[in-house]
Amino acid sequence: MSDFEPAVTAFILLKTHRAWLELSVPERVAAFQESVLPAIKDKAEGVRWRYYDTEFYTARVTDIWVWEARDHEAFQLVIEALRETPFWDHYFEIVEILVGVENGYAKHYDIDTLATSNA
Repeated sequence: MSDFEPAVTAFILLKTHRAWLELSVPERVAAFQESVLPAIKDKAEGVRWRYYDTEFYTARVTDIWVWEARDHEAFQLVIEALRETPFWDHYFEIVEILVGVENGYAKHYDIDTLATSNA
């Protein structure tokens, strides 16, 4: 997929369930490849996804998925697809979904963004 300017960014905060942890690493990879990826493959048009491990820093949230979507509908379609898989509430608890617009204030007020420059 080509680069795009995301309209929304969503941070999905997750906590692993025992069902996930009881799987071996190869079983986890297979479960993800067989049930999660196919469910979202056709729905993930206009979205990017990144994955962050956090379990070594916090007990409340073990993982964070970051979704960037071209528009709100693209993100909605991904969530609807995820809800139909064992990922949702069987392997992971969805602790919170935080959706935001990067530099929304700057766009709203037509001002420069307030951020550090790239190093």
